[in-house]
Amino acid sequence: MTDLVKNKIVESIQVKQALLADDRLINVIEEIVTLVIIAFQSGKRIYFCGNGGSAADAQHLAAEFSGPFYNRERRALPAEALHCNSSYMTAVANDFDFTTVYARLVNGIMEPGDILFGLSTSGNSGNVVKAFETARIKGILTIGMTGESGGKMKEVSDYLFNVPSTNTPRIQEVHMLAGHIICEMVENSLFPPELD
Repeated sequence: MTDLVKNKIVESIQVKQALLADDRLINVIEEIVTLVIIAFQSGKRIYFCGNGGSAADAQHLAAEFSGPFYNRERRALPAEALHCNSSYMTAVANDFDFTTVYARLVNGIMEPGDILFGLSTSGNSGNVVKAFETARIKGILTIGMTGESGGKMKEVSDYLFNVPSTNTPRIQEVHMLAGHIICEMVENSLFPPELD
């Protein structure tokens, strides 16, 4: 059992080392930070969507922006995960189709200049792809967080952060790593820490 635990830790480290060695992905993180800062400075909102574990990660990252990350004195930033209204989700999934649950919200509540993050380890989640297609029509910036191939989201993402792995848990771990880096850098830019 000890070997299995160690092997999983090694797998996680190897994916993070591959990320560290990939200048394109490092640049994508930096570009996303700049885009999010500009959006918040312009009074725009950030939204997140995903399914299953990716929905949990989406909600986690939204909470890092709206709640404090490191700076407990700062104001809340306008960020939400689209799946948090269970009555809406179940009604639309039941009355229409589950692939439309995010696209309807993108069409209904998002505005040009807002940013939509979509998390999908395969990059093929139908409801996230459809949300990105709707966002593109509305002039909303899309940021895809996927696994190695990018899946269908590769074609509909304005910015793609595709983790160099095909292993779902390892991809999700790196999504959270990148998400936390983005949150910290955005927070530090908008609310610079006071120097002693």
